Amino acid sequence: MLKKILVFVMVAMVSVNGFAGKKSDKTEPVKHLTDEEIYTELQKLALVFETARDNFVEEADEKKMLEAAMNGMLAELDPHSSYLNFDDFKDFNDKTQGEFGGLGIQITSDRGAIRVISPIDDTPAARAGIKAGDYIMRIDDEQVFDMTLNQAVKKMKGRPGTKVTLTIMNEDHETKTLTLKRDIIKVKSVKSRVVQLADGDEDTPKIGYVRISEFGATTVKELNDAIKKLEKDKVAGYIVDVRNNPGGYLTAAIGVSDAFLDDGEIVSTRGKEKTDIERNFAQPGDLTNGKPIVVLINHGSASASEIVAGALQDNGRALVMGSQSFGKGSVQQQKPLGDGTAIHITIARYYTPSGRSIQNEGITPDVQVLQSKVKVLEKRDSDYSEASFKNSLKNEDAKKSKKTKSNDSKSGNKDDDDDEDIDYDNLSEEEKDALDYQLQRGISMVIAMTKMQMTVDERRAVVDAENAEKEKAKEKLRADATDVKK
Repeated sequence: MLKKILVFVMVAMVSVNGFAGKKSDKTEPVKHLTDEEIYTELQKLALVFETARDNFVEEADEKKMLEAAMNGMLAELDPHSSYLNFDDFKDFNDKTQGEFGGLGIQITSDRGAIRVISPIDDTPAARAGIKAGDYIMRIDDEQVFDMTLNQAVKKMKGRPGTKVTLTIMNEDHETKTLTLKRDIIKVKSVKSRVVQLADGDEDTPKIGYVRISEFGATTVKELNDAIKKLEKDKVAGYIVDVRNNPGGYLTAAIGVSDAFLDDGEIVSTRGKEKTDIERNFAQPGDLTNGKPIVVLINHGSASASEIVAGALQDNGRALVMGSQSFGKGSVQQQKPLGDGTAIHITIARYYTPSGRSIQNEGITPDVQVLQSKVKVLEKRDSDYSEASFKNSLKNEDAKKSKKTKSNDSKSGNKDDDDDEDIDYDNLSEEEKDALDYQLQRGISMVIAMTKMQMTVDERRAVVDAENAEKEKAKEKLRADATDVKK
């Protein structure tokens, strides 16, 4: 029995690239164990398993114990690595295909607690008002502290139409209990429409608004279709909204960035070894024909969202507006173990074209615009970010201070009057747009950029006309000189 357990555990250990014991301080060099020391520790692990199983006061579930051991091992590496049993792996694959059952909420593990990265648009979680940074304290009156991420996900999933009760605590430590009805979550990750300034006249340019809620298997195709439609509407520029977008496929982020770029690097990923570097470049063909772009981000914009914002920012293709992004600069991959299970493990960090690591830092907007309606809806510096998680990977190039290139910190009227009385669910898209301060500022910026671009084009036209006149004058002088000679 002991021998079988040792073999089983050693396979799991090898799968995570040579786990070398607990790292009490990630700033200290890792002290690797010898093969003999590793074998001794594995024997101890097997001994702990057998002793616990044989002496525990109730019947022990061996499978759960071993799965918990593997989950604990991977969780020690960083917040995003985990063990996926057969059901978890199947659920993960179902989700990435674009349709799954549940509440529509992206979560992560944080110091033994479950924290919301972001709700997905138009899902029970989003409609219930769950926000990025909220903690889930209870699921159906069951404490979630020290519950694994996969266990929490399972408890929130269920047959469509059934209900689940969540106890939520926000960043201000206020708690509330919500009862949500489960639904089939059909992830259409891209929505688009034409928008204009709320107080603008009919002559203001039409702007193409593209909302990307996550980066899935169909996102690039959905985006390409949306841009084609908006181009037919002859929009003057674009708003790319990735606020509260928790990320997704790296390939989708590269494809989305490529849609707006004609050339240049998009992102590089760097693995464990110094030579393990992969660079991704844009292919010729900007689908928007060089029109002005503003990218909207906030502290719920993570991972793939930050790749897109960073790529367009560093290539000078777009102006980034909003608030500091989440700061998840790591890449995860599923490593199947051959029996229908897998591990979800961090394999690399990603870097923007200028060489910036986003890990724990995030993307700094070119223009900081805090979301306001009647009052400020978010803090200037949110406590919620990748850096707030236990065991999060460090940013090797982190700076002591972060500065925005420009700052628009309008707080609006700080009175709370009327804000709670607005029924946002029953508002039209135009009415919601009018109350979205960040969107309105983004539209204004695109219009300004459009006018500047038109001014440049007009100046070029004037210069071309002047050069043409000069050339005509020279031709006339040459003709007159020829006549004189004759």
